Amino acid sequence: MLTGCKVGAIVFFVTDLGRSLAFYRDTLGLPMQSLDGHDGPWAMGEVGELTLVLIPRPARAGDTPVVVFSLDGGIDDYADALAARGVEIVVPVSEAPDGGLSLDFVDPDRNALSLYQPAGAARRK
Repeated sequence: MLTGCKVGAIVFFVTDLGRSLAFYRDTLGLPMQSLDGHDGPWAMGEVGELTLVLIPRPARAGDTPVVVFSLDGGIDDYADALAARGVEIVVPVSEAPDGGLSLDFVDPDRNALSLYQPAGAARRK
């Protein structure tokens, strides 16, 4: 039924919109913007062909699926930068099942996020 579809958006319910917007925009460097909608403030940003949406509403940690951001290399540089910004790393850089590398961390609401780079890509840029 979903053959040929791709993920177009990921919605995160967040407890503090300002804090989460700052995390995604300022800490991770994603092009996020704050918006006003018919139900109040929210935020969104385009990351490649994917739209990230932040909606202020109490969230239960772990209810959100893991979102994987693909890298073409430099995963150790990203790990260092995240740690330097106080981001909680829950699984350090480790081998992924296909031989690539992954790193798992959480946002301020403990939504699970992951970085992935394919096998053979340089660990540092």
